[in-house]
Amino acid sequence: MTDSAKDRPVADLSFREASVELEGIVRDLEGGTLELEESLARYARGVELLKSLRERLAKAEQQVQVLLDESDGATEVQDTAAAPASIDGVR
Repeated sequence: MTDSAKDRPVADLSFREASVELEGIVRDLEGGTLELEESLARYARGVELLKSLRERLAKAEQQVQVLLDESDGATEVQDTAAAPASIDGVR
């Protein structure tokens, strides 16, 4: 990821961009080569990215649930195993 992408506000990043940046931050922090100040700055950015990603994911899950609820109400399931009320007009 370019330095300019790292400087962009989190809200301006796509979900994928934020996720990729967060993965890079985790790698950098696990590498242990950053100075303390840089580690703290990267950690803070990671927390911001993680919060945004979780919020976006929760919103997407809500949208999927709404769509599922709407589709459940729109389709009626017919019970094809039940005996018919009449056979060839004979009751």
